[in-house]
Amino acid sequence: MGAAISAQPRRVGASGATSPLPRDMVWHMIIVSTDGSCLRNPGGAIGWAWVNHEGPSRSGGEHSGTNQIAELRALLEALKAHPGPEPMIIESDSQYAIKCASEWLPGWKRKGWKTATGAPVKNLDLVQAIDRVLADRSGPVRFRWVRGHVGNHFNELADTLAGEAARAQAAAPPAPNAPVSEPAGPEPTAADARPEPTAAAARPEPTAAAARPEPTAAAARPEPTAAAARPEPTAAAARAKKAVRRTVKVVEEVELTLF
Repeated sequence: MGAAISAQPRRVGASGATSPLPRDMVWHMIIVSTDGSCLRNPGGAIGWAWVNHEGPSRSGGEHSGTNQIAELRALLEALKAHPGPEPMIIESDSQYAIKCASEWLPGWKRKGWKTATGAPVKNLDLVQAIDRVLADRSGPVRFRWVRGHVGNHFNELADTLAGEAARAQAAAPPAPNAPVSEPAGPEPTAADARPEPTAAAARPEPTAAAARPEPTAAAARPEPTAAAARPEPTAAAARAKKAVRRTVKVVEEVELTLF
């Protein structure tokens, strides 16, 4: 639960430096637990939640994101919901979110939002938003890492709310014109880079044999030969020819008899 503090508190500035507050100022300590959830990392629906140890809580989500985005969003929403001069402690089971908001942020800012290796800071929009909220908040903020899933009541409650928010986002239809992230696929291969064949390209080139037209019925009939051109003899012509042969035979026999 929240506790009053009488020891001299210190204000944490945007650069990470601290400055003492007046000793006669005693404020109620705000303690908030945060958590994020991603159903399929990366690209799945995400949920975030914060739980004030004195009762209030809030959660929300998006259709796609990463686990790191969900954790940072939970921390940002907790800061935005608790402005003012009261000292505040944010508990999270994400070391990434804790270090982004405290240990790494001042150095990234000095380097023009570059990491120690010179690479661009990931999730820069959320990191810069956290930086602005910290700079605008008059009260000091501390961040405390807690181990997750070990029975910490407020951490478990934040985890439950974040998971419910992520599942609600996954079940809801996407908003109109909202971009939907797709899971990363394998790098395209050389075969994938080849264009799809068109209908014309799919037709094979005609071969020499295929180019010859099919013979027509008239072309298939052979030309008539000389023998085929002679008409068949009729029955009368055959009888006349036979009579001539008999006449010739009789003449031959008469000639043999006379001589």
